[in-house]
Amino acid sequence: MRTISVLAALTAAAVLVLAGCGGTGAPDAGGAGDIPDNQAFVEYRPAGNQYALKVPEGWARAESGGTVTFTDKLNTITVTLGAAAAAPDVPTGQAELTALAGTTSGFTAGTAAMVERPAGPVLLVTYRADAPPDPVTGKVVNDDVERYEYWHAPSGLLTVTLAGPHGADNVDPWRTVTDSVRWLP
Repeated sequence: MRTISVLAALTAAAVLVLAGCGGTGAPDAGGAGDIPDNQAFVEYRPAGNQYALKVPEGWARAESGGTVTFTDKLNTITVTLGAAAAAPDVPTGQAELTALAGTTSGFTAGTAAMVERPAGPVLLVTYRADAPPDPVTGKVVNDDVERYEYWHAPSGLLTVTLAGPHGADNVDPWRTVTDSVRWLP
């Protein structure tokens, strides 16, 4: 009888240890989608050299026209260079949030505000939206999204969109990316 009690206690302890080693897989769970604090960054310059920015080293890159996307696990950075006649402002950002409300799955509006970055004043639009379904599991994660819109004449509008699971601690890595944006001569 004592052997059964000891085995039961050891089994319970093992279950607790193993449970502490893994996550639940829930998209809002602490740590899911966190970019490590020791992540290395490298400079990216597109063909044409209109701008440069730092992106996490080792992330997959896909390019299409004026858009480049960097991905790793649950995080995405999308950078698009386009035309714009004038610098975006808060009313522009509020209009973007209104437009997204009708077309974006899992959408929750955030804010539109002007912020300072080393490249100058930038429009920051924040919101939540569902990421595309995982191609293997079909699981959908609701992301926190920060979209930074940098304007520079004559280069145009550079939009840097950062997305990661809601609640992930990506403040520092995202700041590294958005602070590194610079226009090239």
